[in-house]
Amino acid sequence: MCSKIVVFFIFFNVLSVFGANRKQVSWGVVGNPLLNAHPCNGSDEITLSFEPNLPPEEENQYSLGINIDFPVSTKIEIQFDAEATVTLFDKTYARIRSNGDDNQFLIHFYKPHQGVSFKVQGVSQGVIPYIKSLIINKYEYCDHPLIGFLDSQIQGYEDQAVSHKSKIDSSCGRRKVTHTELIVNGESTKPGDWPWHVALYKLNRDTLRYICGGTLLSKSFVLTAAHCTTVRGVPILPEVLNVVLGKHNLIGGDVAAQERSVHEIIVHEEFDVKNLEHDISLLKLSTIAVFDDYIQPACLWESSVVERLPTGKILGTVVGWGFDQTDSLASQLQQAILPILPDATCIRKNPLFYGKILTETKFCAGVSNGTSPCNGDSGGGFVVFVPDTPRDESQSAGAWYVRGIVSTTVARTDAPICDPTQNVVFTDIAKHKSWIKNYIKNDLKSD
Repeated sequence: MCSKIVVFFIFFNVLSVFGANRKQVSWGVVGNPLLNAHPCNGSDEITLSFEPNLPPEEENQYSLGINIDFPVSTKIEIQFDAEATVTLFDKTYARIRSNGDDNQFLIHFYKPHQGVSFKVQGVSQGVIPYIKSLIINKYEYCDHPLIGFLDSQIQGYEDQAVSHKSKIDSSCGRRKVTHTELIVNGESTKPGDWPWHVALYKLNRDTLRYICGGTLLSKSFVLTAAHCTTVRGVPILPEVLNVVLGKHNLIGGDVAAQERSVHEIIVHEEFDVKNLEHDISLLKLSTIAVFDDYIQPACLWESSVVERLPTGKILGTVVGWGFDQTDSLASQLQQAILPILPDATCIRKNPLFYGKILTETKFCAGVSNGTSPCNGDSGGGFVVFVPDTPRDESQSAGAWYVRGIVSTTVARTDAPICDPTQNVVFTDIAKHKSWIKNYIKNDLKSD
């Protein structure tokens, strides 16, 4: 079911004054285009007006109008799917109050009036409240509410833009061992499927213990989460970390694994251990990796590659040895496909968690079938396949780009273990690309 959205321009005026040398140009724009829609499918009396391009803290609001003759003592009961603040534009004929804890409001008319209009704004930034029910004098006017149709208009903060190259990079993100099997959520992988995924081990007394995943970006650098390489926000000593490249079996032999010690741990300067802001770090290896069929670097995300994806949705694959259905580490590398979701979708699902943890430097992704990264998958990459031929769905030729880093998710109520029904929060590589390239740019040139 879709909503017809009509665009109206409030006012637009462009005045150009050209001299002989065309040096003087003046122009002006007044107001933003308004998006108008009927949020209750089939009820033309109810009209929504949304103004895009507002500041991030204001863009989760819209105006709602009901064009009906209201006699005195009319009661309107309206319910939203998320927390909201509702403000009447004219208080001379009606009053409004909250009606309990279910995002319900009651509008009572103490004077007759033609129509009513009010502003609706979400309590959580980036979350637009949508009408679930609208009852006027005990009659339901919104049997078929439209939910989520404005979420794509939420832009949030965008304080950085990076230019990109349009040429296809053939030196990264390409498998050397080919397989014909289709990728299925939660299915075991095969050696060589993910040659950029690495295993991080930490020395605990005399024992090396697996702690996190990571992504090989070049011969010398591995990308991982900051919380994997710190204790209470302070970087651990490099000598207690060990990196294993080309690993497939968590316990036991591998076809062609390479073990490397860590020379330097580079943690993002603004990493905040409390809310996992800028949860990203780089590991510089003591000796370079040797690329072969089972060890290859992933490509670093480029904004331009979105144009080559088969659909508008970004589907990423996460791999790791994290906890499985038995609440223990998997013995072999597992894989799962997850779509990136709008922040509003995740916040609406669990406002207390995602409303606090999601910021402009993160994104959330997930599915509702119980497949999810879990304990032990932290630090691994969210990698996206980009075909060489734009819109090609065959995955016959293309490269894998790292788009995010597994950071955190909601824990179960009965144990400090991930809840696989919840969505996962990732560190956004697109917002940290300049930081990464500042350290690895010379290494990329040598590759």
